[in-house]
Amino acid sequence: MYAPAEQKLYFCSEKTVIKLGILITAIAVFSGQNMSISAYETGTVLKGYVQENTILKEQNDALFLLQNKWNESIKKKYGKNYIKKLDNGIIYTSMIKTVNSRKVKINISEINRKLNPEIEIIPQLSSNNLHSKSKIRNIAIQNKAILAVNGTYFKQNTGTPLGTLVIDKEIITGPIYERVGLGIGDNGFSTARIAFNGRLKNKNKEIKIDNINQPRMLFSQVLIYTNKWGVKSPVTNKPSKHLAIKENKIIAMSDYPLIIPEGGYVISMPKEKAQGFKLGDKVSVNYELTPNLENVNHIISGGPYLLKSGEIYIDTKNEKLTAITGRNPRTAIGYTKDNVMIIVTVDGRKEGFSGVTLNELAKIMKDLGCWEAINLDGGSSTVMYVNGSTISGSNIKGSAMISNALTVRKKV
Repeated sequence: MYAPAEQKLYFCSEKTVIKLGILITAIAVFSGQNMSISAYETGTVLKGYVQENTILKEQNDALFLLQNKWNESIKKKYGKNYIKKLDNGIIYTSMIKTVNSRKVKINISEINRKLNPEIEIIPQLSSNNLHSKSKIRNIAIQNKAILAVNGTYFKQNTGTPLGTLVIDKEIITGPIYERVGLGIGDNGFSTARIAFNGRLKNKNKEIKIDNINQPRMLFSQVLIYTNKWGVKSPVTNKPSKHLAIKENKIIAMSDYPLIIPEGGYVISMPKEKAQGFKLGDKVSVNYELTPNLENVNHIISGGPYLLKSGEIYIDTKNEKLTAITGRNPRTAIGYTKDNVMIIVTVDGRKEGFSGVTLNELAKIMKDLGCWEAINLDGGSSTVMYVNGSTISGSNIKGSAMISNALTVRKKV
């Protein structure tokens, strides 16, 4: 940790500034210099300079105090552990703790954007195609990341993200079982269980849209697919109707998958729900995520909740994640009351380390000072990238292939 270099600034009253302006003007006149501004104007310029430097000093003082506060927090939490500074406002450390009589290895990164406004925390796909996987190192290098960690759940065979993913305010994929997501804004974070609300409407009929860019989980669902999904809408197992829509007009209808028009979308639904819509219809399509997380640019999801308002809160039943409560390699993200993000991976399935339960993970996040925290994909997916090094959380050599990652980088 480094404090900013001390800057020596000198201050005086407005009256003194005006006198100084008169003195400068007098010296200039007696030395034969042509002065086009008055003493008062000279004083005003000097006053502006002093005020500007006063503000700068106040900002530096505030930054210095903030840095000291963070330094103390880091020292208190990690003691004599080696702290690696990745950039201003970004640190990494690792530790081995005993949790319920078991040895646990924890990798921890903290990101304090108040100390470095140039830091950007943003989810990234493995490629422009939703149905792909890559190693975290490739995702990190491609996006010039200083730090990265595995992200949402995904379909193992295709890499399709399962759950809410929003990048630069664009909904890439919608929520599953209203699982929890963490929103990332310019100045802070927020967490909530995320739902999808959508409507397709023509002059005679209105139907509910159930999700966006997700695999069909029930045949009765009405799903919208954008260009992020791929070239065509997906094949369905039962008779369906596909509506290609562009510029609020149905431009194609088919019982089979359709090409997704550039700048438009295809809506796939059971045939009976498509009755009342016809080729050429003018339609409106509206969709949103709820709750509307204000001032959020990105959302990454996983589940379940780990901490809510500073207390352990694990709702595996509501989020339909009761099958993952045992000891496993884990990935979690959270944030403190003063909006420092904390990213954690816990090793497991490797010699000497069996991972942790969700309750144990929640306790770790609470001990690290998190106010809110969520679980991300884990198991063989657990991996962290730190300034060129890959730290795998499981026994997979060099890390598994993953669908997406949460990255930390300088703004581009």
